[in-house]
Amino acid sequence: MQLAFCLYKYFPFGGLQRDFLRIALACQARGHDVRVYVLEWQGEVPPGFELVKVPVSAMTNPGRYRKFTAWMQDDLARRPADRVIGFNKMPGLDVYYAADPCYEDKAQTLRNPLYRLSGRYRHFAAYERAVFAPEAHTEILMISTVQQPLFVKHYGTPARRFHLLPPGIAADRRAPPDAAEIRAAFRREFGLHDDDLLLVQIGSGFKTKGLDRSLRALAALPPELARRTRLIAIGQDDPKPFRMQTAALGLGERVQILKGRSDIPRFLLGADLLIHPAYNENTGTVLLEALVAGLPVLTTAVCGYAHYISDADAGAVVPNPFEQAALDRLLAQMLADGAARRRWSANGLAFADSADLYSLPERAADVILKGRGA
Repeated sequence: MQLAFCLYKYFPFGGLQRDFLRIALACQARGHDVRVYVLEWQGEVPPGFELVKVPVSAMTNPGRYRKFTAWMQDDLARRPADRVIGFNKMPGLDVYYAADPCYEDKAQTLRNPLYRLSGRYRHFAAYERAVFAPEAHTEILMISTVQQPLFVKHYGTPARRFHLLPPGIAADRRAPPDAAEIRAAFRREFGLHDDDLLLVQIGSGFKTKGLDRSLRALAALPPELARRTRLIAIGQDDPKPFRMQTAALGLGERVQILKGRSDIPRFLLGADLLIHPAYNENTGTVLLEALVAGLPVLTTAVCGYAHYISDADAGAVVPNPFEQAALDRLLAQMLADGAARRRWSANGLAFADSADLYSLPERAADVILKGRGA
């Protein structure tokens, strides 16, 4: 079968993008042809993929997205596909991968009412309705239980169209047999002594992921802990405002902000704690990547995957409503208690052996190819 995947932007370090790639490869492995429509593509193109860079431009993102949809639909009219799978909300999808939260709910609860008079709102609301309206036929791949009730509330989407997927943690995130050696080499490379403590925050979109909260928590540590604690943040985003905050808080060289990179497993093995105090997060795949690597986690309850940290007893979750003082207190407690960190690490590794945290690509392919000779 000919499958057409569409997403606006592909870059190697995005969570949505990694999920897209693994799902498309799972479909290809079952003998199906993969065509991909994008506005932008960074990185290598997998063998056998037909990459179509849609040649449109506009003054605004909504305008560009409308032209993207129209161009793609014209191309599909000339060169049909058996299934159209979208990783951004847009009209004409057979299957939508719901990586993003409910736009309508955010517009009604987090925005000024005047926002809903804007052209930007009209565009994104219409594109979301095209996927979730009761009369639509799009099958919806859900990766979190948090958002489904919101889509149902605003659109009345029939339950039969939702398909909840398990997580899809890549095998290379699991702690390997030589994890201790990798950790030791990593810590030598980064100049970390035995009693030094390393926090990592991993994920593109520093503002949404709460890097500002992490910096404030680091600055609030007691002097004895502060002296030996460092933070490395990794992601595709503008680091300038956070470097300014680092300087304002007097954190100096204790904070490094790095661009997205491909050797994340080394950081998961070399660190002492993952901190992820997100403002909002549909899932939070990095929470589970840390868990299966044996790295304790400190996160916020808004993350769709935060319950796994509680279920596994692999760290701590800051409850809703968020309070900075609670994050500060938990961070200090977790860094001061080496025995607890060792217990959380062991619990995470045990949970990784027993829970299905890995089969998202295969289950997504099942839905995409259902009734199509999968």
